[in-house]
Amino acid sequence: MSCLAGLSCAISGCGGNITNFVGKGTLVVAPTAVAFGKVPVGHLASMQVSLVNQTAAAVQISQVNVTGQSFSVGAQASFPIVIAAGGTYSLPVEFDPSVAGAASGQLTISSDSLAVGTAMVALSGTGTQATATVSAISCISGSMTGAGADPCSVALSAAAPAGGLSVALSSSNAEVTVPATVTVPEGATSAAFTITAAAVTATQAVTVTASGGGTSQSVTLELNAALPLLNINSNSLAFGLVTVSTSATQSLTLASAGTAPVTISAVGVQGSGFLTLGANLPLILSPGQTATLNVEFSPAVAGAVTGRLTIVSDSSSGTSATISLSGTGEAAAAKYVDLNWNPPVNSADPIAGYHIYRATSGAQAYQLLNSSVDTQTTYADNAVQAGVSYDYYVESVDYAGVESGPSNAISVTIP
Repeated sequence: MSCLAGLSCAISGCGGNITNFVGKGTLVVAPTAVAFGKVPVGHLASMQVSLVNQTAAAVQISQVNVTGQSFSVGAQASFPIVIAAGGTYSLPVEFDPSVAGAASGQLTISSDSLAVGTAMVALSGTGTQATATVSAISCISGSMTGAGADPCSVALSAAAPAGGLSVALSSSNAEVTVPATVTVPEGATSAAFTITAAAVTATQAVTVTASGGGTSQSVTLELNAALPLLNINSNSLAFGLVTVSTSATQSLTLASAGTAPVTISAVGVQGSGFLTLGANLPLILSPGQTATLNVEFSPAVAGAVTGRLTIVSDSSSGTSATISLSGTGEAAAAKYVDLNWNPPVNSADPIAGYHIYRATSGAQAYQLLNSSVDTQTTYADNAVQAGVSYDYYVESVDYAGVESGPSNAISVTIP
């Protein structure tokens, strides 16, 4: 018998042993059994199966089949897979138990390797019930100002077991109280509770800790003092010139700029002619609220006047605020009526002068203003009062002292 060139064989007369098939590689799979051991339900475990091409020809993995609940091949594996001569490919195999208990399966690898056309890898694992532990604690507010309550919650790494899971709570600061425990109901992964903070006079930190299932988690909160603060928009009021016996008004804006209500308990004014209007005390302003305080200057005499306004409150910036006041009384301008008229035309009786008569508007009796005749056709009445209306007429007088009839009457209102 003759042998084919290039082929080693074990047939009698050819000699030697089979060592390799030229053109096809040999695929080695290791391990041939994968045991995942215990894996918590809902958790994913992954292991690698090595596919080694030990010879000089490429091997193609055409497909992989997996049997058995919860076993799979990693999503990153894309077929067909070609393993170069002498190369290795790591095939990810995963176990993701959905229920507790033992599970088994099989991985079948199909290739064009003549030595291993199909390779089998046994798969095994046990799903275990996950242990619920405290994974987080959180509160709505990272900081609190003044006394109040803050909703918080604890979270578990897995659903609470039968009967629920009791989580112990503690506070590092006596100003914050927490429930001794909070129970996460069976099957739930979180539970809510409320902390209560007392008012503090200075900023403080507090750590709230939740412990359960063998683990602890903490959250840190900041406690801020609730302080009243009064802001006033000006520290001085200048009224300028104000006519004597009249008044001028200016206003101040009072604002609560703190984190607690501010109480204005008293307002005092010093200085002639200064007074406040409409201040209803005590006045309580909530944070962000404003109020207007009106100040009036009514000088009784001419001249410069200074004074001060004092506002008493419980503001943290100071219990007493002083506003400087200034103004100048100005004498009222003289009031008068300037009359003028035309002399009679073509009078046969020579005119010596004129008499001027005045009455308050609406009155019947007129008063003679000049004791002697006025030889001019003008007259200034300086004896008038502001806000009053007057009626005037003029009569001419001859040299014998005889008066003519009255002229037309006019009415004048003094501003």
